[in-house]
Amino acid sequence: MWIRQSGVRTCAAILLASVLLAGCSTLPQTPLDPKGPVAQMQTGLLLYTLYIAMGIGISVTAALLYVVFRFRARPGLTGVPVQIRGNHVLEIIWTVIPVLILVSVAFPTVEAAFSTAVPPEGAMTVRATGYRWWFAFEYPELGIVTANELRIPAGQPIRLELTSNDVIHSFWVPKLAGKTDMIPGRVNIAWIQADEPGVYLGQCAEFCGDSHANMRFQVRAMPPEQFDEWVRQRQAMAQGPSELSAVAARGRELFESNVGNCFACHAVDGTKAQGVVGPNLTDVGQRSTLAAGILENNYENLKAWVRNPADFKPGTTMPSHARLSEQDLDAIVQYLMSLK
Repeated sequence: MWIRQSGVRTCAAILLASVLLAGCSTLPQTPLDPKGPVAQMQTGLLLYTLYIAMGIGISVTAALLYVVFRFRARPGLTGVPVQIRGNHVLEIIWTVIPVLILVSVAFPTVEAAFSTAVPPEGAMTVRATGYRWWFAFEYPELGIVTANELRIPAGQPIRLELTSNDVIHSFWVPKLAGKTDMIPGRVNIAWIQADEPGVYLGQCAEFCGDSHANMRFQVRAMPPEQFDEWVRQRQAMAQGPSELSAVAARGRELFESNVGNCFACHAVDGTKAQGVVGPNLTDVGQRSTLAAGILENNYENLKAWVRNPADFKPGTTMPSHARLSEQDLDAIVQYLMSLK
C-alpha cells in the first residue's frame, strides 16, 4: 500500500513539474521561443527529434509492461516457460523500424545543417571577438567598433565572423541561433536574423575561466530606420567627444594621462586613447549595461566598477583604481557617461 501511494505521489510530482516547465518558453534565454529563421529551424529539428524519442520511449515502456504483466509467474505454474528464438518476422521488424527512424531524422538534420551554414545574400557582416570576459563587435562595412551590445536592423540577416583573442569561447543567443565556438586563430562563420525589434540576451556558452558566467551580451534588434540613425550618430563619434563639462573635461585628461592610465587599454574614437586590450568605450554612455551585461549602466555602478572591477567580476584583468581620489573618480565617470 505504501509503495502504491509513493508511486502516485511521484507521478503527481512529475506531472506538476511538466506543467510548470511548459512555461519555460517565456524565459529571456530559451531556444523554445525562436525569434529568427535560424533559431526556428533549429528549434523545429529539436522538437521533431524530441517527439520521436518520446514515441520510442512510450512504445518500449508499454511493450515492456505488457510482457511483464502478461507473462508474469502465476500460482500453480511451475517449470520454465516455452522459449522462443529466431523469429525472423520480429527481427526484421525491429531492424527496419530503427532504420526508418534514423532516415527520417537524417533528412531534416542535413537540410538544417546546410541552411544554417551559409548566410543569405545581402547579409551585413559583423566580426565578433571573445575576450576574457567580454565581447567586441566590429562592423567592417560601417567603420564601427563597439562592445557587449550588438545592434542590428530587424529583418536583415547578419553574417558573423567569430573568433577569440585568448581561450575558446562560444557565441550563443538562444532566441536567434544555437552555439558557435569562438576559437583563437580561427574564424567560424555563422548567421543570425531577428524578425522583430527587441533585446535578445546572449552569453558565452563555453567554460572559459573564473568569470565565464559573467560574460554576457545583448543583441539589440532595431527598426531599420532607427538602426540607420544609430549608424549615422555612431560614425559621427569618430570626430571625438563633443563639448564636455568642466568636470568631464577633467575626466578626459585623467583618462588619457598616466594618472588614470585608461588610454593604455581602452579606445575612444577621435581621441589619443586607442588601446585594444579592453572594450572600445566610444559609446559607453549609451549602453544599457556595464561589465559585459552584469550591471545596469548608471552613475553609481560605473563608479563602483571603475574603482574596483574585481568586486563584480572575479579574475578580470582590469586593475583597481581605488588609489584615485573621489574627485578624480567622479571626473572619469562623468567623462564616460558623456560618451553617447
